[in-house]
Parts: sequence; C-alpha cells; structure tokens
Amino acid sequence: MNKIVTFTQRVDVIPSYNERRDCADQRIARFIYECGYIPVPLPNDFTLALCAVRVLKPCGIILTGGNSLEKYGGNAQERDKTEYELISYAIKNNIHLYGFCRGMQVILDYFGQPLESVTNHVATRHKLISPIWQNREVNSYHNQGIYCKNFKSENLQIMAYTDDGVVEAIRHTQFNIKATMWHPEREEIFNPNDIRFVQDLFGGKE
Repeated sequence: MNKIVTFTQRVDVIPSYNERRDCADQRIARFIYECGYIPVPLPNDFTLALCAVRVLKPCGIILTGGNSLEKYGGNAQERDKTEYELISYAIKNNIHLYGFCRGMQVILDYFGQPLESVTNHVATRHKLISPIWQNREVNSYHNQGIYCKNFKSENLQIMAYTDDGVVEAIRHTQFNIKATMWHPEREEIFNPNDIRFVQDLFGGKE
C-alpha cells in the first residue's frame, strides 16, 4: 500500500509583503501521520498540485479547513480552483478523498449543493446525531454549511447532523468521498474514531 496522503493548504494574504502564502496548521500533518500515512502538503496552484499527485500516487487526498469559497465571500480563488481540480482528478483516478470543514463545503459545492449561513457553529462543540457516532461530541468552527431540511443532493448521503439540524458528515454514494464539518486535528488528543474513519477510507496501516 502506498502510504502517502496529500493535503491542501489555506491561503493567507500578507499585504505588507505583497504575498499570498500557502500554509497549514502543523497538527494536520501530525494527525495524518498518526493515522499511519506520510503527509505531503499541496500548493494552491492546480497545475503543480496535480503534477505532485500524479508523481506521488497517494492513497488519499485531504481537503482541509480555512478560507471561505470565493462565491461565499472568500478571497482564495486559486484554492477553489485547485480543490475542484483535485476532486475531479480523484474521481477519474479512483483516489479516495476526505474533506473537513471547508473541505466538506467544497465537496458540497462541487456536487451542486448550495451552502447557507448557519448560526452558533463557531468555536463551540455539538453532539452528533448519527447511527455511526452515537452521542459523540465534536468541535465546530464554521459559519456556512447546510441544514438537513435543505439538503437536496442526489449522490451525497448524510452520515451525521447536529440537534439543530446542521449536516455534520456526508459520503458520496458512488465515489470514495467522505467529509466532516469538524476538524479532527483540533482535538487536544486525536479521537480514535477520526483515525479509524480515515483509515477505513484510505486503508489502514501496513
């Protein structure tokens, strides 16, 4: 098994240096490593990102958090393009893909599910309603998502939601794509359920 997992990065704009920087929380790489994989970050240049994926042949791709989509007020158009291209490439080449927070938002948008503003979901915790994660509490750092009552995607299936009706986890019914709204890397101690979730999607340790 190829144990490389690539992951996307957020874009930070530094006006004083006239720079647009790719960066990621160091805990993301650590979480991927604890799942049993070698973490490799991808640049927010879709031609370079796709080149890296073709060469590295990862067993999985992770779309991470940070940055709103441009159509919802974000300022990282290059990231939107890169992640759209990565989703398309993953589907065409049967690479398993996981998105969290913004990563789930991109997946929803890619498959035609509009996002909406949600309240009381920033810097808090929620209990999940799910047959998979019964009574589990997760972190929450997003102000855009989708309420169950407005979820209309034909190919995406809800795996978990909160008691106020916000979708918290999804899976694609045909492709190897799953996503969560919570950040697995932001738990003080990585949750074994998140590690198993990633391993079940990408394949476990050798």
